[in-house]
Amino acid sequence: MIAGTLLAGVAVFTASSATPPASKKAPAKSKGSTKTAPKRTAPAVSAKARAAAREYVEERTDPDEPAQIENAAALIPFFERLFRAEHSTPNAPADPVHILHYGDSHTAADEWTGRLRYLFQARFGDGGDGFSLPGRPFRGYRRLGQRSSMTNGWQVHGLLSRDGDSVYGLGGAAVEASRPGEILSLDLTPGTDIPTVEVFFLRQPGGGWVNILDEGRPVEAFSTSGPQGPGYFKFEATSPHIELETLDSGPVRVFGWSVDRRRGVTYETLGINGAQISVFGRWEQQLWANQLSRRDPALVVLAYGTNEASNREWTEESYRDAFRQVLANIRAAAPAASILVIGPPDRLARVRNRGWSTFPRMDEIVAAQRAAAAEMKCAFWDWRGRMGGEGAMKRWVLAGFAQADHVHFTGSGYQLLGEVVHRDILTEYARFAKIRERLFEPTQNGQTGDHPAAH
Repeated sequence: MIAGTLLAGVAVFTASSATPPASKKAPAKSKGSTKTAPKRTAPAVSAKARAAAREYVEERTDPDEPAQIENAAALIPFFERLFRAEHSTPNAPADPVHILHYGDSHTAADEWTGRLRYLFQARFGDGGDGFSLPGRPFRGYRRLGQRSSMTNGWQVHGLLSRDGDSVYGLGGAAVEASRPGEILSLDLTPGTDIPTVEVFFLRQPGGGWVNILDEGRPVEAFSTSGPQGPGYFKFEATSPHIELETLDSGPVRVFGWSVDRRRGVTYETLGINGAQISVFGRWEQQLWANQLSRRDPALVVLAYGTNEASNREWTEESYRDAFRQVLANIRAAAPAASILVIGPPDRLARVRNRGWSTFPRMDEIVAAQRAAAAEMKCAFWDWRGRMGGEGAMKRWVLAGFAQADHVHFTGSGYQLLGEVVHRDILTEYARFAKIRERLFEPTQNGQTGDHPAAH
């Protein structure tokens, strides 16, 4: 009944959160290869120019700036789960709220997403580390607050490789070993209660045996052999150090592991350096969909477009169609989840004898994403517009919030962006919560309020 009444209030929420005029915000980091882009020092500038640039950025990230989420009503299912998490108690916990954030190098760095993770968990509770990739699948891979490693016998599958069998799992990357004694380790982020750890692996004919160790103590050994498909092994961790060790020469493929606590939010970083939206097409869809459904996300965030802007193979139409198909696949695998599309930030390129110039196709990429999001009834956040629009990256670099490559941000820039995205989301959440409380406000006869929006 709650879900039905909330849906009846969608019209009120939509009217109260009409899309404001496009504002401005910060740029992000992108890639054209799987290698981590070098961090370059911003060029020397005068104190006056830097002060003016900082003022520009501060104006566009001011807390008084209106929220810039288009079609915020699409986030109502996510907001409902946040509301229940916020009002839960240890004796009556709500279901954990899982947020999965896919993207390119801006996401993979985990500076931006790490700030979002901290802010959501500070408000709604720490639900644990959530899902993370196994070991060190690519150079520079990290999850802030968490440490992972692997021995040399693990081979990486997936990422941006066009070769392979497409069996890469939830995050588009997996590791496989075929000899005994190979170890994956994970050091968990400290928390207040005992976390549940779940290993995501491939069940395959002739799959090898593995042993799970908790601070060196055996938990259980199990076989990964069986008809090919997704495999899961769940246990409660009693220490912060977990290991998975292969026991024989049978192949063992691991997609990652999740770490969940009883209540609160997880914010799960699933970024790949250099990725474009087409990366989803390289993943075996049935396995990926099974694992996505397993995570039961309340919100899926897609943040692509930086690399597509320099890919001449895309047209606005072909890109819109590809993006729409990915949204449809997510909706089919996780029908209860809300989806937020985050457009790319401003990106500049050095042009000989002309200095820095914006990518001319950026407008087409943003327009295609906005159109696909609207058609699939997803929310949209215009990152480029929020940071100031075309050419804004120059000021972000001068202000020290973006790197000298005019593509990626500095650590402080990514953290600032995380705060702005979080604030815009919570502005719309506050509107939702206010309407929800009116809908369910007790009347004199003890019944819930009969608000006009419920009809």
